Amino acid sequence: MKYINGSPSQSMLFCLLVAVLSTEVADSFTVRTSTTKGSGRKVALKVATGMISPPILDETIQTSKSHKKLRRKNEDNDNNSKNDSLLLSYDKEGYPKLGSIMKVLPKECFQVSTKKSLFYFALDTIAVLGSIGALYAVVTSSVYHSMAVWQQALTVAPFQLLAGFAMWCQWCIGHDAGHSLISKKYKWLNVLVGEVSHSIFCLTPFIPWQLSHRKHHKHHNHVERDYSHQWFVREQKDDLEWWMKASHATRNFQLPILYFVYLFFGIPDGGHVIPFYGRLWEDYNLKTKCRGFLSSCVSIATAGSLWAWMGTSNFTVVCMVPWLVMSFWLFMVTYLQHHSEDGKLYTDKTYTFVKGAFETVDRSYGKWTNRFSHHMMDGHVMHHLFFEKVPHYQLERATKSLTETLQKEGRMDLYKSIETKSYTKEIVKQFNDNWFFANEEQIIRK
Repeated sequence: MKYINGSPSQSMLFCLLVAVLSTEVADSFTVRTSTTKGSGRKVALKVATGMISPPILDETIQTSKSHKKLRRKNEDNDNNSKNDSLLLSYDKEGYPKLGSIMKVLPKECFQVSTKKSLFYFALDTIAVLGSIGALYAVVTSSVYHSMAVWQQALTVAPFQLLAGFAMWCQWCIGHDAGHSLISKKYKWLNVLVGEVSHSIFCLTPFIPWQLSHRKHHKHHNHVERDYSHQWFVREQKDDLEWWMKASHATRNFQLPILYFVYLFFGIPDGGHVIPFYGRLWEDYNLKTKCRGFLSSCVSIATAGSLWAWMGTSNFTVVCMVPWLVMSFWLFMVTYLQHHSEDGKLYTDKTYTFVKGAFETVDRSYGKWTNRFSHHMMDGHVMHHLFFEKVPHYQLERATKSLTETLQKEGRMDLYKSIETKSYTKEIVKQFNDNWFFANEEQIIRK
């Protein structure tokens, strides 16, 4: 059955978007007006449920202003000439403090431009609609239907690869929206862009992804608390559950579908399409779960509308194959950013935010691939240091400033950067050799 303009499915999708925005506007109003008694609890609740951005915490314990001033004074007296020559201040383990890194970066790196953000959003929207539209025009043409099946596959493959890459670039815009980096003035705009970029174009329910991704940033490279990236100790692989052993044995066949497994089956974080189960949702109340379910409904309504309009065959060729290409890009980039031969993992006793951030990896896939992907690959360390402060179009500049500072101070040993132009070959090799394993010697337990 084919639907035309004004169909029930399209109307439902529109109503869902209105419901999402109404919820966000109401929540933002609550935050702005919560200056009366109990406002602290309200703001805390908003942070916990992901409705507003959490503060970025340094690895040091918060102290009073007077205590800070006294400590700085004592440090200055003890180190005099040494501190005068350093641009960064370091903790006892030799890692730069987050506040000192922030001070050496140009102020422009922290400027979030709503206009610039929307420009990139519009650009990628045109790219997705144009590439998907071209693909749909091909598969509905009489010439295409006169071809043999193998000829059809060869004809559409370039269009599918292009559309999948355009969807990946659009996903990166939604990623910024998830970190409230589309606009600092209009909070609801981050939700609108996120729902369109992720829930509609990329069929990735925005709020469930946003909540799990934020937990990933809070616990990056923590051997147990990290999200998105499960870690197993290689020396303990014989102790894995039978189904995980089976997953490891068939790992080379899973690359195109791993993101599907992550979203639909909730492995390892919890359900993203049905947001009511898994560790992700353990600390959230029913209201937050329902808000996540609204995003899921937007994705489901989008997929259902396109399926009903195109039919199963065309929907698979035009939408789902490019979606799998996007999924491959997403998993490849994410996996390689968090896996390296000398990467370290931490436990509760040894973990700090900055140490975890410096164990992520910047990878260059080539000048234009980096740019089209909004520097998601080659600006990853900076993103993990300031995930709620530096938008994608400032990552390149901020990374350059950081590396120049580290070079001046002789601390480039802290920073990981790997040239990865043969990225497809690299992900196949790394995933085959390492899967989700880390060697015991890579885990810093004390």
